[in-house]
Amino acid sequence: MMACCLCWLNPLADLLRLLALGLRSKTSLAAENLFLRKQLGFYQERRIRPRRIDSSTRLTLVWLSRWFEWRNALAIVRPKTFIGWHRKGFQLFWRWKSQSGRPRIPLDLQHLIRQMACDNPSWGEERIANELLLKLGLRVSPRTIRKYLPRSPAPGGNPRRDQRWSTFLRNHADAIVACDFCVAATATFRILYVFVVMEHATRRMIHVNATAHPTAAWTLQQLREAIPSNHSYRFILHDHDTIFSYGFDASVAGLGLEVVTTPVHSPQANALCERLIGTLRRECLDWMIPLTEDHLRRTLWSWLPHYNRGRPHTSLGPGLPVPGRHCPVQVQRERHRFDRPSRIVAHPVLNGLHHEYGLLPRAA
Repeated sequence: MMACCLCWLNPLADLLRLLALGLRSKTSLAAENLFLRKQLGFYQERRIRPRRIDSSTRLTLVWLSRWFEWRNALAIVRPKTFIGWHRKGFQLFWRWKSQSGRPRIPLDLQHLIRQMACDNPSWGEERIANELLLKLGLRVSPRTIRKYLPRSPAPGGNPRRDQRWSTFLRNHADAIVACDFCVAATATFRILYVFVVMEHATRRMIHVNATAHPTAAWTLQQLREAIPSNHSYRFILHDHDTIFSYGFDASVAGLGLEVVTTPVHSPQANALCERLIGTLRRECLDWMIPLTEDHLRRTLWSWLPHYNRGRPHTSLGPGLPVPGRHCPVQVQRERHRFDRPSRIVAHPVLNGLHHEYGLLPRAA
């Protein structure tokens, strides 16, 4: 890398010297020329072999030969060698000028083709070419696209070029709801049971309630309140809790849902609902002591809108399960400044345990 930089710096330094010499008088240049020739003749009498000339020096000598009669001034090499340098440089120039084949497409378009191939494993070069033409207005032939397709799948990719598990699960998440219980202790150490129902696709919490005596009938009534009659769900997930009895599952089937029971001691089979309960504990229940059952229920109902409409979810992009009127907000053109005069407004949640922030236009 250092040698490559020097090859370009040497001709540049020689050009600066030539410009500086152009400002001197002819008498001064002739005297300096004679002075240098005398020294060169001294080295020729002693038969001292000069150092091997590098490419940058050759380029400089060929370029300077255009300004004077170089045959009388050439001393370190033969004229035949000097003409060979010129021919070699012309060959390199012509090879660069007449490159065979089509020119390569822009680098950003190459990256776009590879990204489209990785994001859509079932697409071929014909589909990618049509997508570029119809959607982006870029005319690229399928044969050109074939040159830039990944030759082998990326580490952890799909060698069979089919859909990923994440894609498969997202396509079926709209039809799945999940439910589970967690416990909370009151100030008098009374155990209360919190029942939550969530939607897999949007991570939205559909329903939450609390009771001191959970039964199958009470749980079924909570599902009737949570799931509308014109729903599009198909499956409901729950664990092997004794509350979910055979009669409960039969009644749930009457709601148009097919019950899927997770394996024993396998909370990862209902991971999204378990994560929701963990978030409920870390952001709500762990920060307060419910005094009564009604106190706990009101607290849960106050936290539910914040979870659905005010709390960003990383798994959604980040995003909100239920976007509000002002979401999504247009990203500012400058990363650390607002595009227009605005003021930030904070709305407290649970009496200041959390806050939701928004922008309001500042009055002119």
